[in-house]
Amino acid sequence: MAPTSRPPTVRQRRLGAELRRLRERTDMSATEAGKHFGASQSRMSSIEAGRYAVSADRVRALAGLYDCADQELIEALTQMTGRQTRGWWEQDREVLPAGLLDMAELEHHARFVRAATMVHIPGLLQTRDHARALFDATVPPLPPPAVEHRVSFRVKRQGILYDSKPTLLTAIIHEAALRMGVGGPNVARAQLQHLAEMSEHENIKLMVIPFGAGPLHGSGHPIDYFGGTVPQLDTVQLDTDHGTVLLDAEAHLMKYRSVLNHLESYALKPAASRDLIHHVMKTL
Repeated sequence: MAPTSRPPTVRQRRLGAELRRLRERTDMSATEAGKHFGASQSRMSSIEAGRYAVSADRVRALAGLYDCADQELIEALTQMTGRQTRGWWEQDREVLPAGLLDMAELEHHARFVRAATMVHIPGLLQTRDHARALFDATVPPLPPPAVEHRVSFRVKRQGILYDSKPTLLTAIIHEAALRMGVGGPNVARAQLQHLAEMSEHENIKLMVIPFGAGPLHGSGHPIDYFGGTVPQLDTVQLDTDHGTVLLDAEAHLMKYRSVLNHLESYALKPAASRDLIHHVMKTL
């Protein structure tokens, strides 16, 4: 085990949190667990906070100590160990909010992404001009260089949709988001055209909830759901006015799976959704 020299990534924090959950299910204290490995309570706490890197062998040993028999989960946890190579997003750690870096990291490692938005276009499907118009309207306002930095960062995140093994994206968008007219008619039309084109990609399932559908329980804020290697390692991100919130407790994951399924049940099928996008485009 070795201390990390930089703040732990969201992936390292999650590994530590999962090890803590396994320990707590046995009613074993961090002090008791540490005695088996010659580690202090503070060292065990650092491991569970993601501040100390642990090896795959140590994860397997801890899982055995905690009587975990879920081999798929154990192997998934071992894949999150060690001093992993930092992703491209880490170069922006000093200049961008941690929440944006967490988003990029979660997207990069996700097996699939499910996104639901009522008045916004999902970031992975935004055009550069649409994103710029949004960042120009940030409160408090951002200086122009910061706006361009964030626009470039958002566009770079979208690379997961074009990789040799592109990430599967399910996007549930309310008709209201299509009609917001962000950036003016020209920008809005280009954004809708982009949505229509992206909806043709095999790895993208885009569905629109039309006006009149509902009640739309749980739709008050954008929801992003990131599929982990195993379902226990899924993560939910909520985008709120006071910043992003990450949820990974089993109860939260079950709730937001149900919320997304509920919202999807009110959405049009992909082909009908594409027709609605084209219809809205003609009205702008």
